[in-house]
Amino acid sequence: MNLDSLLQLFVVKEKRFFPLFVESAENILKAAQLLLEQTRSSDHDDRRMLAHRIKECETRGDHITDKIIDVLMDAYVTPFDRDDIHELAEGMDTFLDNIRDASKKIAIYQPKEPSKKLVEVAEYIQRSAEILVELTGKFDRMRQEAREMDNLCDAMKDIEHTVDDIYESYMSNLFEFEQNAIELVKKKNIAQALEDTSDSAKAVSSIVRSIVVKQG
Repeated sequence: MNLDSLLQLFVVKEKRFFPLFVESAENILKAAQLLLEQTRSSDHDDRRMLAHRIKECETRGDHITDKIIDVLMDAYVTPFDRDDIHELAEGMDTFLDNIRDASKKIAIYQPKEPSKKLVEVAEYIQRSAEILVELTGKFDRMRQEAREMDNLCDAMKDIEHTVDDIYESYMSNLFEFEQNAIELVKKKNIAQALEDTSDSAKAVSSIVRSIVVKQG
């Protein structure tokens, strides 16, 4: 095999990461959309059904992460640092796991009624997932799209700050006005799970920003 053919082989190998990260992000977005539906629902069976569908997304996400690790183990040349690829794959997996954890709490606790503020948080989680799809779609032209990717990372960070404000307001009102202790605990745990999900989305954006800076 001549040098040109060998280099071409390496290029093909490294490009396998890009569609896998896009697939992972699209799967996270699907789970986030289902979570938003779940936070809006007051039907117990509907909440359980949506939690089951999110569990299916989580299982699919685990398979995608495994594929990324398999490609990483096999690749001679990677599009960016091997540790960064691993960290990003794990960070995206955590984002999805947190979506699943929030959905599971909703299905188990079955709060009496949907909360407008928690629906709003779920809307922001979905928006973070949409931005992640945009970001991963730019991985194959990262240097050319560096500025736009940095702006998208800023948008995810801003979302997390907004969610923090909503969470603090919600918790303050909850402890002031909720008279039913059982409902208080249910809503508190669901709110915490949703806030953790937003935090994990921001963590993914920080990993992506680090990669973009290194590639610049």
